Amino acid sequence: MKNFTRAALTASALAFGLSGAAFAQETTLQLGHLANEDNIWNKAALKFAEEAARLSDGRIKVEVYPNETLGKEMDLIAGMQLGTVDMTITGESLQNWAPMAALLAVPYAYPTLEKMDEVASGPIGEEIREEIIEKAQVRPIAYFARGPRELTSNRPISSPADLDGLKMRVPNVPLFLSVWKTLGANPTPMAFSEVFTSLQNGTIDAQENPLALIKSASFNEVQKYVNLTDHVRSWIYLVISEQRFQSLSEDDQKAVLEAGRLAQEYERSMFLDDEKQLRADLEASGMIFNEVDKAAFAAQAKDAVLSGVSDEIKPIVEKIFAD
Repeated sequence: MKNFTRAALTASALAFGLSGAAFAQETTLQLGHLANEDNIWNKAALKFAEEAARLSDGRIKVEVYPNETLGKEMDLIAGMQLGTVDMTITGESLQNWAPMAALLAVPYAYPTLEKMDEVASGPIGEEIREEIIEKAQVRPIAYFARGPRELTSNRPISSPADLDGLKMRVPNVPLFLSVWKTLGANPTPMAFSEVFTSLQNGTIDAQENPLALIKSASFNEVQKYVNLTDHVRSWIYLVISEQRFQSLSEDDQKAVLEAGRLAQEYERSMFLDDEKQLRADLEASGMIFNEVDKAAFAAQAKDAVLSGVSDEIKPIVEKIFAD
């Protein structure tokens, strides 16, 4: 009888040990994104990986893959919906599934970083997040600021009148095209990879992007002026597949969410210094920073923005403009 009891206890302990080992099994999350190694988004992603490991006592391992190593943005989103991809960094592209994601990048809606934060972290931001979870099946766990988009050219642009006939590249976003046409330019959609050569050979005269891309694409070699239009200020999300998130234990879900919050704080601590450094680097490379009449640009663009957004988000955009 004693031998039976001892055997039973041993078996019970072994079963408990196996159960505990299974519960503590390591989870590996792969996080692929488009930025390069030096970009602050990549640094924030690495911070997320560090905090997720710490907060989960090593159960969660996050592997970060910059430079589109795991695929392009839209492919990664599709993979997350299928459950074959874990995480990425993405923004207004999510409007293909969740129309409210278009609010991440509305021209002249967010004149300051504080205004953007007010929307992104407030009730409107929560509505956007909930729709993204429901309709895109990915869960935003942090948001990172984007540097405002600025217009580069080989002549100073100080008011909308200076845009007359300016041939410029814009992303293939209908709202961006209609806004620049209203402002008086001649916008042309074009793949980003073609922009440098097109500026070099005169196919286009100008382009618009945040300072980080202006620098990394070496546009200083083919453009003289950075015109501080600040025409689009926006944010981007660190997201995890909803399917993957729901597969985690409650404790690990909490660890992921807290790691996201800490990564967001970390990114913001670097953001303003990074923008100052980018400007200093571009000025050192020979580019001239030109102040513009932002109020005139915003006033002229407003009607085009309101007529260009979807009916679903138009009332929200009107409210943002009114506040």
